[in-house]
Amino acid sequence: MTDRLDSTPAALYARVSSDRQDVDLSVAAQLRALRDYAAQHGYVVAREYVDEAESGRVADRPQFREMIDEGSQPKAPFEVILVWKFSRFTRKREHAVAFKSMLRRKGIRVVSITEPADDSPTGKLMEAIIESVDESYSENLAQEVTRGMREAASRGYFLGSRAPFGYRRVKVHDGMKERPTLEVDPATAPVVKEIFESSLRGNGLKEICRELNDRGLTNRGARWYKGGLHYLLTNEAYTGTAVWGRTVKGAKNPDPVRVEGAWPALVSRELFDAVQQAMRNRAPKVRRPASVGSKFLLSGLLRCGLCGRPYTGQGAKSGRFAYYVCGTLHREGAGTCEARYLSAPRVEAFVVEKIRERILTEAIIIELVTLVAEEIDALAGELAGRLAAIDAELADVRQRLARLYEALETSALTLEALSPRILSLRHREEHLEAAREAAAAQVERRRVELPTTEEIKGYVADFRAFLQEGTIPERKALIRNFVESIEVVDDQATLTYTIPMPNDGVTQESAPVLDFVQSGPPPLTDPIP
Repeated sequence: MTDRLDSTPAALYARVSSDRQDVDLSVAAQLRALRDYAAQHGYVVAREYVDEAESGRVADRPQFREMIDEGSQPKAPFEVILVWKFSRFTRKREHAVAFKSMLRRKGIRVVSITEPADDSPTGKLMEAIIESVDESYSENLAQEVTRGMREAASRGYFLGSRAPFGYRRVKVHDGMKERPTLEVDPATAPVVKEIFESSLRGNGLKEICRELNDRGLTNRGARWYKGGLHYLLTNEAYTGTAVWGRTVKGAKNPDPVRVEGAWPALVSRELFDAVQQAMRNRAPKVRRPASVGSKFLLSGLLRCGLCGRPYTGQGAKSGRFAYYVCGTLHREGAGTCEARYLSAPRVEAFVVEKIRERILTEAIIIELVTLVAEEIDALAGELAGRLAAIDAELADVRQRLARLYEALETSALTLEALSPRILSLRHREEHLEAAREAAAAQVERRRVELPTTEEIKGYVADFRAFLQEGTIPERKALIRNFVESIEVVDDQATLTYTIPMPNDGVTQESAPVLDFVQSGPPPLTDPIP
């Protein structure tokens, strides 16, 4: 029996993750449960979105992004999104806040069929608690996995997913389990030693790559490039040493695990160290970042849609001209990619103008400020609800303590008999007082004052001027606050924004770029301004 008179169009979203040991239902089971719930509660299924074997990151979930994009349209095909658990939508609290807020402004709710939460203040608080628990679970799981990997590394096992060139990844028994290690690949191991010896003789990376490629010696079927060769020459694994944890996310001073003799060495420690010293001696002197920074505004943002490589900024005619060229075309020469050259001044002016007309307007900035304020208010309301719950429990604990103290004074009960209970309640009281202090501080921090319309106008004018007149690093930083990437395919450029646009929810848009593409480097008619 349904609890709604009208059939409401709903989207079903299911996801399973491959980056952790998922204890959730399979996609098929989630969809079955979602369809049953929709039928029982008067929803008609308008869309189904499924992300299989993907992590919780938004960028890795194409179906999730499609669902958000469709939900952002003026006439969305659904009014509610059904998920098996809120964690299937997203585990990150900040992502949940941003996307649910955007959807809520379009009249779309996110409903978990196994975790009851409604639109009342209590329901929102419950939803926030569930999402916080999910995020905490995910973080704790990551810590447990890291501890397990560190233990395995300390025992000399190989934790990489792919063996270094010259080795094969094999499994060995460790009690009841099998763990990975490395064994020598007789077909490619001699090439490794030859590369180290060639580097020690003074040959540079380009020379060694050219020699290997000319002889038909491939890197697992692919050509040799400087990056892969440099990684090989600096990899301690070739000395038989297992190294894990050299870089740890969020750790300022990582403490890597290093185990000598974990597997057979392909080169001696003496040869390895000698090659490292020789490479350092040949390396160009380090210069101050300000003197070597790229003068190209879109470095790192512009990408070739044909081969996926980033575009590289290039100067021509003694620096009087500038253009962007596909990384594949630049590294491997003509014919390796069909991408065309882009006039740097024109493509940069195009992107700057897009930001000025699409984002840096008074209406858009006011919408963004209002959106942030609404979410801050919503979070403040949730925190206030949490504070009220703490106050209620604290009052109850204090009443219980008062009754126990009264019992000591007016009855034959002894302190020895009541002491354990009093100590327990006092301990709980201290914890609640600390929690109350923290929650009250959070509520205070959430109180903000919105800038006035006149102040916002001033901000917009400053941003627009800054985008035109700031230094290259300053303008780059401003652009990256709004643009995630720019992909060029033939005569079309697709801009992906870092946030959904408040007025229409768009995260991507395409535009023709015929006026700044060409088949070769610019002629002497397009000087750098």
